[in-house]
Amino acid sequence: MIDLKLLRASPGQVRAALARRGDASLVRLLDEIEALDMKRRTLTAQLDTLKAERNDAAKADALVAKSQGGLPEATTVQRRKLGERIAALESELKQIEATLEAKALFVPNLPLPDVPDEQTTLRSWGTPAPKGGQPHWEIAEKLGILDLPAGAKLAGSGFTVLRGMGARLARALINFMIDLHTKEHGYIEVAPPLLVRREVMTGTGQLPKFEDDVYRTTDDLFLIPTAEVPVTNLHRDEIIDRPLPLGYVAYTPCFRREAGAAGKDTRGLLRVHQFDKVELVRFCRAPDSPAEHEKLTGHAEEVLRRLELPYRVAVLPANDFGFAAGKTYDLEAWAPGVGQWLEVSSSSTFTDFQARRANIRCRPRPGEKPEFVHTLNASGVALPRTIAALLETHQQPDGSVILPPALVPYAGTDRLA
Repeated sequence: MIDLKLLRASPGQVRAALARRGDASLVRLLDEIEALDMKRRTLTAQLDTLKAERNDAAKADALVAKSQGGLPEATTVQRRKLGERIAALESELKQIEATLEAKALFVPNLPLPDVPDEQTTLRSWGTPAPKGGQPHWEIAEKLGILDLPAGAKLAGSGFTVLRGMGARLARALINFMIDLHTKEHGYIEVAPPLLVRREVMTGTGQLPKFEDDVYRTTDDLFLIPTAEVPVTNLHRDEIIDRPLPLGYVAYTPCFRREAGAAGKDTRGLLRVHQFDKVELVRFCRAPDSPAEHEKLTGHAEEVLRRLELPYRVAVLPANDFGFAAGKTYDLEAWAPGVGQWLEVSSSSTFTDFQARRANIRCRPRPGEKPEFVHTLNASGVALPRTIAALLETHQQPDGSVILPPALVPYAGTDRLA
């Protein structure tokens, strides 16, 4: 959530940062928020004055009542009117605070100053194969590991069924990534719920702005679009009492309606409504946030290196990353069959934006005033496009697919045939 103290102190800085997101409606929204914040502060000052007046009057009235055996009728009427005035202002203030909070939830995070205005490739790894060959859905169909018609029959377009070694491959990838991140990168594994409350979705920034993109049950629970949502909220309304940085890893299915993405990359595994993903979430103090972001990104990159998938890392421009993010790196694996770089992971720092919404804090040192933590997350990694890149990259002339050595112990075989 936007820091209202920063908006009051440096409105030009906030406006300039949000302008980089390229959304003209944010100017009007900030105008409304500033006006509401000023009205709130005016009412608060008025209430403080009236309550002090009431307290002083109560002391004086006590003396009068004691000496005269009661208060004059005129005084009683005056005090009642004062109480009614205070009650009316308190009601108005409560309404203004609710409106202010509701509008503030639609303001995205401020892009960090070092975020570029154009997407920039920072580095790459491996040698991409020449464009060409079969796309992954044809490879998978011949191997009998992907059944797209069955997925559509069961749930509609955008859903898939993995069969035989396809299902085993997915399970192998999940176990490989969980072991890598827990044993070598120091993450704590968690298995969170797949349904969460509205306030949990609000805490990480999915709601209220993106409610049309998620699945909601009739009792107002939401299927998670990413494990980031429940895992970040593990420390909702807490002061974290353990050493930072702190990292969690979780495997979950993820569910996304993607209402605004109709017709985009719908072939095969490129864009689906339910998919498996291993997610990395980190909590740290503000001074450590930039270094933690680089570390987190490196952990996701290690997955791709061990899967022997050529990839590149790009920093996204200020007008092209998520609502809650302050800076995002995209990890893109090369898929020669479709001739595309496929995003398989986004690594983001959210600064204190999510922590403010979810009220997650820490103490710099014992006994010191709590401060908001910084939260970060990255896919470590998502399965559908990773499988697509793996099939297209490692396909052999005979139609089989060689599995990288890191995956063999988990798959129980060195090739799909």
